Amino acid sequence: MKKAFRKSKYSIAALLVVFVSLLIFSFFKSGKNTDDKDYNDFFLRRYSVFALNIPEKLTFAGEDVPLDHFDVREALDQELLVNTYWQSQTLLFIKRAKRDFPEIERILKENNIPDDFKYLVLAESELKNVVSPSGAVGIWQLLEGTAKDHGLEVNDNVDERYHIEKATEAASVFLNKSKELFGSWTMAAASYNMGRTGLLKQVKRQNQTDYYNLLLNDETARYIFRILAIKQIIENPQNYGFYLREKDMYYPIPSYQVRVDTSVSDFASFSEKYNINYKI
Repeated sequence: MKKAFRKSKYSIAALLVVFVSLLIFSFFKSGKNTDDKDYNDFFLRRYSVFALNIPEKLTFAGEDVPLDHFDVREALDQELLVNTYWQSQTLLFIKRAKRDFPEIERILKENNIPDDFKYLVLAESELKNVVSPSGAVGIWQLLEGTAKDHGLEVNDNVDERYHIEKATEAASVFLNKSKELFGSWTMAAASYNMGRTGLLKQVKRQNQTDYYNLLLNDETARYIFRILAIKQIIENPQNYGFYLREKDMYYPIPSYQVRVDTSVSDFASFSEKYNINYKI
């Protein structure tokens, strides 16, 4: 009798342990499901990605963009989406433009180049003094031969492609010549990316002088649309979700000129002499 009672007691205890375990498991499972649902609801309330309105009218350098063509609208839509949702880069575009555009605008105007070409610089280099894999240098991404042909000094000691004013002057000369050759500023901009020879070859091959009707390599085919998208966003930043305060912008860096009439053998010592560092 005692043995049977003891066995019954153990069975009840075992059942109680199983019941409590199931209760705890059910509680945690229910809590996990609730947590996931709350998280998902919060995510959907807080995060949204929107399609963008395509402008009804747009120009580049005073020339109409044929937005009634489906392929043109879709190409512009692609570049607007890329540049709107690559927020970090576009924010930097806006900040750098505040610092560098005034000088570029002045030189373009002096050379009768439409103001829209300042956006070409962002498409080329992001307004950074970079060197491309092909050897193009500076914010205007000038090749050595092109730079020398347009009056810039490029040698082991000096590379004026890094000089914003002189490089802008050289680019202006190139663009004016291209406008004379192709008859439109849009084609002049395309030739800046593709090269005059390459673009002329396609003009003759396709018997077509309108950029928007030409079949070109992928980079040049996107090039004008990227410039247009950058222009649209920088001129209307809040329409694309970009909000910056004046203090967020980059401003011109105070500078002064130093006359150098001999070769500099040690730039580290030269920099130290003028209270700057080698990097600058």
